[in-house]
Amino acid sequence: MYLPPHFREDDVAAQHALIRARPLGLLISAGAGGLMANPVPFLIDADGAGLGTLRAHLARANPQWRDLDGLSECLVVFQGPDAYVTPSWYATKRETGKVVPTWNYAAVQARGRPRVVEDAAWLARQIDDLTRLQEGRRPEPWAVADAPEPFLAAQLKGIVGIEIPISALAGKWKVSQNRPEADRAGVAAGLIREGGPGDPMARLVAAGGGRPGGKAGGPAGGPAGGQP
Repeated sequence: MYLPPHFREDDVAAQHALIRARPLGLLISAGAGGLMANPVPFLIDADGAGLGTLRAHLARANPQWRDLDGLSECLVVFQGPDAYVTPSWYATKRETGKVVPTWNYAAVQARGRPRVVEDAAWLARQIDDLTRLQEGRRPEPWAVADAPEPFLAAQLKGIVGIEIPISALAGKWKVSQNRPEADRAGVAAGLIREGGPGDPMARLVAAGGGRPGGKAGGPAGGPAGGQP
């Protein structure tokens, strides 16, 4: 991933937070049949000193797990908030007219050596953890145990687990850090007008990327606003 310094996010806690907030990752592998990509919901386990471990499961009928078995590396891409940014929001447009459109976004890419897991206890834990994460905030959460035991056993036979100890993490928060303060304020205000006060990209722009210490005060003379 192309990572200009002012858009780079190296904080592992921030990267993990994006993965937890947007757990549907694009699992990409290159096997005997060529490139393959599938959207898959992931869990991430933090391990203190390391970068963490991703956990997921695939349908046994999905051929990707056979490609993953034995690969030295795969890639998982997590997409956070994104938004089109019109030059009309920039104060610079009114001052010089030297502006172009761009697209703001936050994303995390994780690489690691995948391990295929067929252990029934591991799979049961995976399904339970993923269900509790998504159902826990609902007023009447559904639990795995609500389904009949024979039915669950049959369902578990139809999936295969994937575990990916992360060897490399890359985060990119392209949220107008390369624009002057007045331009950033205009972007945040424009996003709020269109998406409401809770707009996630507006919050990231206002926070300067959300980094500890923020980089919102980055150089206004950075690369052009249209740079991806």
